[in-house]
Amino acid sequence: MKKLLSSVFVFVMIFCLASCSLPVKTPGSKGKRDNSLNSQFTAEMTVCLEKLVAEGTVSRFGDGMWEAEFQSPGTLSGVKLSFADGNVTASYKGLSFSVPRSAIPVKAMLVNLMDAVDSAARESQLTGSEKDGIFEITGELESGGYTLCVDESGNICSFEMPNNLLKMTFTGVSASAAPKAETTETTEPATEEAAAEVTGEVTQAG
Repeated sequence: MKKLLSSVFVFVMIFCLASCSLPVKTPGSKGKRDNSLNSQFTAEMTVCLEKLVAEGTVSRFGDGMWEAEFQSPGTLSGVKLSFADGNVTASYKGLSFSVPRSAIPVKAMLVNLMDAVDSAARESQLTGSEKDGIFEITGELESGGYTLCVDESGNICSFEMPNNLLKMTFTGVSASAAPKAETTETTEPATEEAAAEVTGEVTQAG
């Protein structure tokens, strides 16, 4: 009987020691995940910036190479912003012009998104915390802190900068091809003013 009790006691102790030695992963704890951000993708995008709500598509073609085209609100509908080599150009129905003042707030927030995603994409693995299947990556930019989220498939699903009252959500993420070369006409300053009238003032969108 004593031998049996001793055997049971030894088994229980071994089980307890083995259980204690296993790492415990609590929700929100830092972890690693395979990095799938270093790819070309296109997604439906909703931008909430203070009172402005804008919808469109955004595409990543590589480090620093992005494109965003808006469907709403009407003041931005049809406007496309293209980013490459540290420069940004705007176009509307094939006509290119300097970025109008009305699009500057949205452009600035897109640059923040690009900086955060491109920075994460350069890493071999993503570092962050996981909660309910969503992997959260936090960081700091010159304009403030951010949270970049990817879903269980590794696709971008949201980007937030609370201090800037910014939240972007992404759906329908899919692989994208390199942008096609467009035949555009470079306009004179007078046309830029006309383009500004087409896009309107973003601050009035709300």
